[in-house]
Amino acid sequence: MSRATRATKRGGHKRRTQRPQRLVATRVATLPEGTYTDPGQTGLQLRVRAKRGGFSRAWLLRFKFRGEETRILLGHFPETSLDAARGEARRYRELAAQGIDPRRARPRRRERPSPVPLSSAPAKHGDGHTIEFLASEFMTRYVRPRRKRPEYAEAILNRDVLPKWKGRDARTISEGEVIELLDGIVDRGSRVMANRTAALLGQMFKFGIHRRIVERTPVQLLYRPGGTEKPRKRTLSEDELRAFLKDPKDATRFARLAHVMTVLLLTGQRRGELALAKWSDIDFSAKTWRIPDENAKAGRGHLVPLSDWAVEEFAALRRLAKGSKWVLPANDGERHIDPKQLTRSLAKCQKRFRERGIEPFTLHDLRRTCRTGLAKLKVPADIAERVLNHAREKIEGTYDLHEYMDEKRAALDRWAAYLEELRR
Repeated sequence: MSRATRATKRGGHKRRTQRPQRLVATRVATLPEGTYTDPGQTGLQLRVRAKRGGFSRAWLLRFKFRGEETRILLGHFPETSLDAARGEARRYRELAAQGIDPRRARPRRRERPSPVPLSSAPAKHGDGHTIEFLASEFMTRYVRPRRKRPEYAEAILNRDVLPKWKGRDARTISEGEVIELLDGIVDRGSRVMANRTAALLGQMFKFGIHRRIVERTPVQLLYRPGGTEKPRKRTLSEDELRAFLKDPKDATRFARLAHVMTVLLLTGQRRGELALAKWSDIDFSAKTWRIPDENAKAGRGHLVPLSDWAVEEFAALRRLAKGSKWVLPANDGERHIDPKQLTRSLAKCQKRFRERGIEPFTLHDLRRTCRTGLAKLKVPADIAERVLNHAREKIEGTYDLHEYMDEKRAALDRWAAYLEELRR
């Protein structure tokens, strides 16, 4: 008597056991409810469940990774065919054989909570190949020691990269996924940011190769995802300068912003350099502004001579600083203002500028206006370039360390006199 017959005679339920049969595409569509193992591919299973109006047929991969047995969903039939499921199962098992957890090799299927920012969540060394670990090491060992404002790179990673690839093994991110991420940034209208993100990802994965976190980089771009960025040529005309200088506070509504814009126009320096300035950098007696190396672009500081008008503007900013060590303090007075806040403040004033005949412009356009004005006043090009602290030829920059203070002061005094005429 068979075991099944004996079980039936004892009043028990007869349990049907079937030997696994190789699945074929035509049979997959008709199998009744149950879980079926495919002998044609190790670990591949088809789970059939009854649901309202029919059946769901899910492909699962059963595998062991570091002693832990688990299953992952590969897709649903018929969207994922039998051949496709077998191919995916093979690929994931090969990754497991290479020591890569298949669960961290799969693109996200559902929205997950945003990751904790890098600055407050150092990666665990036990997760030495995750995208979080790569990003954390990249920020700690490469970006922060080299960039004046590493928070911008960190913001890109926290906003556009880590939420997209949360929990992923960085070794499994493909070229197609990089393009998909960058296309999403372009599609939301941020073409320049797409270019910045592409450059940052390229640096991060090259760093990962150097640190043996990844073996290759998936950033294989033939052109900039956001397109070629055309250099801006915007300068303020005499009529626009006259309209602004007539009453800067009325044009901006913000007293501090009015003084900031006037300082940048008078000196030709960068927004970020002023945002990072301390009062110890300003010498009212000598009428100079020292921009230290750590605040300057490319780490090359210099001394800026101040016209009498520029000194007056700094004196007004000192009164507004209310004892802070920063020229432009944040609300708490303990930190300097974020340079981007100046940009946002300017954006709020564009309607008022238009009413005065001033077309939209950026703070950097004030620097370009200064340089163009110096040329108009016949200031020698090499002196005008030194005023703006532009990079010089390598040999000249190495051996000619003279500050050219007299020449720079004369140039900026002429520029201030020219602007003074416009505001009368």
